[in-house]
Amino acid sequence: MQLKTLQPLNSQALEEIGLDWHTDPDKSPYISNDLVVVSQQEANAYYEACNELYDMYVESAQMVIEQERFFELDIPNSLIPLIKQSFEEEVHWHIYGRFDLAGGLDGQPIKLLEFNADTPTMLYESALIQWALLKHNGYNEDLQFNNIHEALSQNFKRLVTLSEDVSAFESMYEGWKILFSSVRGSSEEERSVKFLQDAARSAGFETHFAYMDAVQFNAQEGVFFEGVNYEFLFKLVPWESIAIDEPELALLMQEMMANQNTIFLNPAYTLLFQSKRFLKVLWERYPNHPLLLEASYEPLQNKKQVRKVAFGREGANVQILNPDLSVLHQTQGVYGNHKPVYQEYAPLNKVGEFYYQPNVFFAYEACGLGFRKGGLVMDNYSKFVSHILQ
Repeated sequence: MQLKTLQPLNSQALEEIGLDWHTDPDKSPYISNDLVVVSQQEANAYYEACNELYDMYVESAQMVIEQERFFELDIPNSLIPLIKQSFEEEVHWHIYGRFDLAGGLDGQPIKLLEFNADTPTMLYESALIQWALLKHNGYNEDLQFNNIHEALSQNFKRLVTLSEDVSAFESMYEGWKILFSSVRGSSEEERSVKFLQDAARSAGFETHFAYMDAVQFNAQEGVFFEGVNYEFLFKLVPWESIAIDEPELALLMQEMMANQNTIFLNPAYTLLFQSKRFLKVLWERYPNHPLLLEASYEPLQNKKQVRKVAFGREGANVQILNPDLSVLHQTQGVYGNHKPVYQEYAPLNKVGEFYYQPNVFFAYEACGLGFRKGGLVMDNYSKFVSHILQ
């Protein structure tokens, strides 16, 4: 694995282009000055792999819904009607997600670790910051697998055209509005949402931003902000958090969907993909598939493996287990009540003491690559790393 060293953008420059979460709590910079060198062939392989994986997710979700296997995926009961309806009705379009992978460099096979399909972050860094870093360092900024903004913009148009071909968007669009929302107090989440808003606006949508606590929900009439009704609501709030922390809101959203007055983004069915227990369903449906790692609800026999929970974020509640199931490494967290899944261990690309995890964004197709740098488990102290094609 080849690395180059970048001249970093200073904090002021990062803030000027909208990234103000540039320093981690330990005062170290969040944006690494490493640059991962990726060949065009490797980038193409990431692209093809994630497109294939997405199709596998959709086909497996169909099976899960037909067989009513929500309980084993740890899906809250209140969300099952929303999941079914959003999966069956084509208007509930999946805007974007992020695949977390192992391998793909130096001839290592690409392996799926998990799919952040509901509320993935790292979007702004991948779409804009790594591009700006190439430019700042005198490289051709087009030498990246990174057309995230354009892919998002095109995919927003599909909310209206509902097909790959978006050429009819202007003639079909009737002024429907999207309200973009995040929780107060997280500049990273707010910036991610406003980046998505910008992509929707450049697609031709009328849009607005509001904090989640200022959005009004009405079962009969839909979503409102400051007296204005919005046909679409994008919320960077995980579906399972709504079900667990705000059960009344989950039921209200269920009524709104049944009354067909609001389309929620990302759709509720993305929670199936988000459940890490879905990895077992994939393995069951596509055993020994070259892009997959063996996964089970029970510990694997005689294999180094990773124990995760169905819904855990930022590397929390993860254990790396030796073949005898002794704990090699573990992280703490608040997600311990969720059901576990066991996945065969796949080594990450490593240089020196650090590991580098490829992350590929998906918006109708794979559309952008970025890396995280950290220890054995990527957590909220892992660094963002840019890449260059050569």
